[in-house]
Amino acid sequence: MAEFSFFSISSFPLPLPCSPTPPPAIPCDGDLLRSLLRLAREISLFEAPCPLLRRLFTSLTRKSKILCILFEELLHDQTGNAGELPRSASLCLREILVVLQRFKGLLGDCSARSRMRLILQIDSLGNDFHELTFDLSTLLDILPLPELRLSDDVRDLVDLLRRQCCRSNPAVDPTDDALRCEILSMIREIEQEVVPDLSRLTAIFEKVGIDGTRSCRNEIECLEREIGDRVSEKWTAAMIALVGVVRYAKCVLYGASTPTSDSSTGKFSFAELDPLVPPDFRCPISLELMRDPVVVASGQTYDRDSITRWIGAGHATCPKSGQLLSHTNLVPNRALKNLISAWCREQNVPFDGFDSIKGEPTSATCANKAALEAARMTATFLVNKLDSSPSTEMANRVVHELRLLAKTGSDNRAFVAEAGAIPLLLPFLSSEDPRLQLNAVTALLNLSILESNKKRIMHAEGGLDALIHVLAGGATWWAKENAAATLLSLSSIHAYRRRLGRNQRVVTELVALARKGPASTKKDALAAILSLAGDRENIAHLVEGGVVESALEALSSMEVAEEAVAILAALAKRGGASAVIDAEGSIPKLVGVMRRGSDWSKENAAAALVLLCRREGSAAVSELARMPGIEWVIWELTGSGTVRGRRKAASLGRIYRRWLAAVEEADRMVRFSPASISTSTTTAQS
Repeated sequence: MAEFSFFSISSFPLPLPCSPTPPPAIPCDGDLLRSLLRLAREISLFEAPCPLLRRLFTSLTRKSKILCILFEELLHDQTGNAGELPRSASLCLREILVVLQRFKGLLGDCSARSRMRLILQIDSLGNDFHELTFDLSTLLDILPLPELRLSDDVRDLVDLLRRQCCRSNPAVDPTDDALRCEILSMIREIEQEVVPDLSRLTAIFEKVGIDGTRSCRNEIECLEREIGDRVSEKWTAAMIALVGVVRYAKCVLYGASTPTSDSSTGKFSFAELDPLVPPDFRCPISLELMRDPVVVASGQTYDRDSITRWIGAGHATCPKSGQLLSHTNLVPNRALKNLISAWCREQNVPFDGFDSIKGEPTSATCANKAALEAARMTATFLVNKLDSSPSTEMANRVVHELRLLAKTGSDNRAFVAEAGAIPLLLPFLSSEDPRLQLNAVTALLNLSILESNKKRIMHAEGGLDALIHVLAGGATWWAKENAAATLLSLSSIHAYRRRLGRNQRVVTELVALARKGPASTKKDALAAILSLAGDRENIAHLVEGGVVESALEALSSMEVAEEAVAILAALAKRGGASAVIDAEGSIPKLVGVMRRGSDWSKENAAAALVLLCRREGSAAVSELARMPGIEWVIWELTGSGTVRGRRKAASLGRIYRRWLAAVEEADRMVRFSPASISTSTTTAQS
C-alpha cells in the first residue's frame, strides 16, 4: 500500500517551491586578473582635479603602476601555464579588487566635488585615502608571494609597495591646512564688511586651482548643487558664503564673462547653463521657480512669498484671473511642490524649499552674513565698472553679469539697485547692439521683481519711455517680450497699473505685440494687458486702444487663449461689456472656447458670457440662444468644469432658461390676446 501511494503521488506533477536566486557566478582567475589589471590602469590614469590633491593622486598613481606590473605578470603566467592560482592568493586578490574599486570611487568623487569643498574637507579626505591604503597594505602582507611564480624584480616591487603603504599617514598637509584657515579667515572678514585684498584673493585662488571665468562659473554651479544636495551639514554655511566669494572673485580678478551667442535668448532670469524651467513651475507674479507653491481662493497657484506680499499690499483679487478672492487662506500645493522638487533633483538645481515640519527655509542663504556681504561687494563693483565702461563690448559683459546676479534672491536685487544700476541700465535700452539691449531689459525685468525696485524704475528719468521704446522697436522679439514682462511686473502695484493704463503708447504697443510675433511674446503682452484691465479706470483706454479686437483674434490660438479670454471677462466685469458685445463674433468665439478650451479658459469664457448677458440683456442672450448646441455646452461645463466654471455655467444656464421662458410667455400672450383671437375668428368665418 505504501509502495502504491509513493508511485501514485510521484506520477503527478507537483508545484515546486520557489528556488532561491542563485548567487552570482564567481569569475575565474583569468577574469579576475584581467579585471584587476584594467582597474589598476584606470586608476593610474586619473589626474588631480586641482593642486590640492596632486600629492594624494600622484602617490596613488605610482602604487597603481606597480600593481599593473604585478597583475600583468600573474596574468601572463596564468595564461601560459593554463593553471589556477593558489586558493589563498585568489581570495586575497579578490579583496584587493574590492579595495581598488573603492579607490576608483573615491577618485571619481573627488573629481566631481567643488574645489572649495575639497579644501574644507581635506582632513576627512586624507583619512579616507589613508584607510584604503592601510587596507591595501594589509592585503599585500597576506598575499602568498612564495606560492606565486613571480620574478625577483616583481617581488621587490611588491615588497616596496607594501612598505610604502605601511608608511601612509592620515595627517593633513600643513600647507593645505593653512590654506583652509586662510579661506575661513577671509569669510570672517567679509562678514565684518572688510573687502578682501586683491593680492590675497589671487593667491588663494591660484592655490585652489581656479584660474578664470569658466572655472569660477563651474565652481559656483558645483557648490550650489552640493548645497542643494546637503552633502555636508558641517560646512554648509561656509559653502554658501564661498558661492558669493567666488562670484565676487570672478568679476574682480578675471572680469565679467563674455556672454555666449545664445545665452541671451533664455527666457527671463535664468543663466545660459540653467535648464528650461517648465511654465507650470513658475510663479505668475515673480516669474521664478516656485519654492513653496500655495493655492488661493480662485484656484490659482502662486509662490507663498509672492502672494503673501500681494495680499499684504491690500489687494483682494487674484493677480492672474482678476477674480475677487472670497478669503485669503493659502492652501499648500504639496503635489506641485513634490513635482518641482523631483524636477530639481533631475536637473541638479538647488531646491531651497520649505521643510514640511518646521516650516522654515532649508537654505541658510538669507541668514549668511558673508554671502550677503559678498553679493553686495559684487553688485557695487559691477555697477562702478558699468559706470566707467569705455566700450559697448565691455558694457555688455558687465550688464550680463548684473543680469545674472539679479536673477535670484531679493537681496541680490536690492544690492544691485542700491548700488545705482537702474539709471545706468536705462540708456542701454536704446542701444543698437541687440545683445546689450536684451541683457539690459532682462536685467531690469529681474530687478523689477523686488517691490522697492518697481518704484525706482517708474520714477527713474526716462524709465517708462525706455521700456516703451523696446516694446515698439526692440531689436529682437525676446527684448520686446521681456519689456512686456517688465510692465507686467510693474503693474502689480495699483498706482503704477493706473499710470501705465493711462499711457496710450503703452496700450498701443502691447496691443501690437499681442497681434504679432511669437506665441511667447503674445502671451507676455496679453498678460500685461490683463493686469492693466484689473483697474476700472483703465478700461476706456484699453477699449480705445483696440484690446477687445486683439483679444478676440488671440482666442483662435490655443497657446494664448487663456490670457485672451481672461481679458474679455475682465473688460466685461469693469465697464467694457458693451464694447465686447459690439465686437463682431464675440459671442460665438466665447462659446467656442467653452467647447474646446482649457479648464481655465472655459471658466473665464462662461464668466464673460454671464457678465455680457447681465449687462447687455436680451441682445446678448438672444445671440447666445442662436448658437447651435448651446444647452449641451452649458450642461457639459456644469458637470465637468472647475468649481468656479461649474458655478458660472449654472448661472448662464439659469439666465438662458429664464430668457426662453420669457420668450415663450410673450409668444403665448400674443397668441391669446383679444386682438389675435378676433383676427382668428374673422378669418375662420370668412
